[in-house]
Amino acid sequence: MDRPSERFMQRCFDLARLGAGTTSPNPLVGAVLVHDRRIIGEGYHQAYGQAHAEVNAVASVLPADTHLIPHSTLYVSLEPCDIHGNTPPCTRLILDQKIPRVVISYIDHSPGVDGAGVARLREAGVEVVVGLLGKEGEELSLPRNTFVRQNRPYVILKFAQSKAGIFAPPENRQLWLSNDYSKRLTHRWRSEVDAVLVGANTAIADNPQLTNRYYFGRSPRRIVLDRLGNLPHSLALFDGKEPTLVYSEKKSTPEPSNNVRYHHLTFDGQMARNLLASLAGQKISLLMVEGGIKTLQAFIQAGLWDEARVFLADRYVPEGRKAPVLPEPPVKTYPLGKDELLFFRNPLQSLNLH
Repeated sequence: MDRPSERFMQRCFDLARLGAGTTSPNPLVGAVLVHDRRIIGEGYHQAYGQAHAEVNAVASVLPADTHLIPHSTLYVSLEPCDIHGNTPPCTRLILDQKIPRVVISYIDHSPGVDGAGVARLREAGVEVVVGLLGKEGEELSLPRNTFVRQNRPYVILKFAQSKAGIFAPPENRQLWLSNDYSKRLTHRWRSEVDAVLVGANTAIADNPQLTNRYYFGRSPRRIVLDRLGNLPHSLALFDGKEPTLVYSEKKSTPEPSNNVRYHHLTFDGQMARNLLASLAGQKISLLMVEGGIKTLQAFIQAGLWDEARVFLADRYVPEGRKAPVLPEPPVKTYPLGKDELLFFRNPLQSLNLH
């Protein structure tokens, strides 16, 4: 493939990310329609249950260019679907529009797709190329493919630590380490995930709202692990402004509001796995775990995490509890003012998807 083709696929990725926070549990997908190295149409999957990227790309073609569609190449970040769900299969659209060539970055491992879209198009005589910028396409589709292949949400760990590795004070109280850039970025991430999770100690020490207040878009569902079922209902998590799921070995009676629901969970060695299965059953496909130490360590020890975003604060903290230790070094580092953002991936989970 030449560089223009890579640029067209990169445009697909950029378009796809515009759907972050609104498409789950469907994947992020972008598509561009190209004739003679000119984009004549482009689109992305904007919201769950609505038109797919390929449909929006074709629909965006100007009337003066519609005659070019049967002579164009469709670039798409993820394999077109071949199943009838909330919308008709995109393979049918491609064949109806007589698009002769389709370039795909990565395969959609959803049941009923998983190569079937490619096969249907090739059987009909369409030239199909798979694997352009495949690594980037795989990373973009990891949340969806994790959800459908492992029956659990894609798990993002998020926490901050000092340069000496301190996570929190010796006693259970709040310690704000990162800067205002980090705070705004965290709220952007909240707008992009289905749910945010904390443990009971964090709920008491920080009294977090776990809502998106400093970025555009919606707030996630809030999840708290409350083994004893005795968190005070005066906490911000129980304000009823956003849905809150409480996982406990005991059921709270009465529930504090109509927007709070209790679920039973046994806090044993299988806690993280059973919790994720329960969340998947509620179509939560993207989960961010914000703390505290024990909660983060439970996911790390179980190996049930996919990526970690760690703020390394430019601040000296003389003593306190150590931050969780991740088994691999960061794969990327980003500056955030005087702080740094360290980005980790769990290589074992990536292997599970191949």
